[in-house]
Amino acid sequence: MSNPGDYDAVRKDIASLLKQPEYDDGSAGPVLVRLAWHSSGTYDAETDTGGSNGAGMRYEAEGGDPANAGLQHARVFLEPVKSKHTWVTYSDLWTLGGVEAIKQMGGPEIEWKAGRTDFVDDSKLPPRGRLPDGAQGADHIRFIFYRMGFSDQEIVALSGAHNLGRCHSDRSGFHGAWVNNPTRFSNTYFRLMMSLNWKEKTLDNGVRQFVHYDEDADEELMMLPTDLALLSDPSFKPWVELYAKDRDRFFEDFAKVFAKLIELGIERDEKGGITNIDNEKGGYHSAPKKSAKPGKPDAVDRYGEAEPVREENKQVRAKL
Repeated sequence: MSNPGDYDAVRKDIASLLKQPEYDDGSAGPVLVRLAWHSSGTYDAETDTGGSNGAGMRYEAEGGDPANAGLQHARVFLEPVKSKHTWVTYSDLWTLGGVEAIKQMGGPEIEWKAGRTDFVDDSKLPPRGRLPDGAQGADHIRFIFYRMGFSDQEIVALSGAHNLGRCHSDRSGFHGAWVNNPTRFSNTYFRLMMSLNWKEKTLDNGVRQFVHYDEDADEELMMLPTDLALLSDPSFKPWVELYAKDRDRFFEDFAKVFAKLIELGIERDEKGGITNIDNEKGGYHSAPKKSAKPGKPDAVDRYGEAEPVREENKQVRAKL
């Protein structure tokens, strides 16, 4: 166990777990980024609810949201880190996990601040429906991101996270990776969006996406309707064009907007301490490590897991 506040030690252990040969493309990195993103992307500026503080996905009401399908893998990957550094909160661990994964996958250094606390119950969880639906268009994108306080430029920059990872038909309904190397952070997502011919395809499950078959790699790449909406919208498109040709500018803008994302809803004093009332006037409160004993769908305790993911989680743990 490390000394409380030794986040360098936490970062080191996060970096050491990223290589997962039997998981997607051999890396846990992309799903850790998605965990940080989804744990933060529930924020609503008007009501000042949601966001990364609290680690609400520990509870079925948020963790069981279909939009968060598959993120139990990310949470399981991070459990050994939580076991070793019991003082760190889940909400800090999940956001730091995404930041460190981006760095280790060749992305920019992203400012990260500690101090989030973990909810003690599920009474303050945000409602479902606040995360993006990849099947929608530009109006939906703006509705989701404007609610959090993002500009059109920031929306496009954040969308660049789709350079990482892949979709699964048994989770989001979509299938495939956006780029050929989905474990390396770059601006390839924008370059391919601009340069390739994307054809509409309806999957066996009825979900519509866009695909391009790469003959050299013998691989079918994909884009979501929300991805290509960035290209067809006159306000979004100039930023897609800029990021496609200027990698350094994309990295700079992405680092800023991702740091903003994981701070949504966080209030800090002049010394950086969090003053949200959930933190009991700035105190740092970490939930105990999740129990290894699974729960059931209608009887999930505060540290348990629902029956539907029990076997899947067992398989993931066996590979750690």
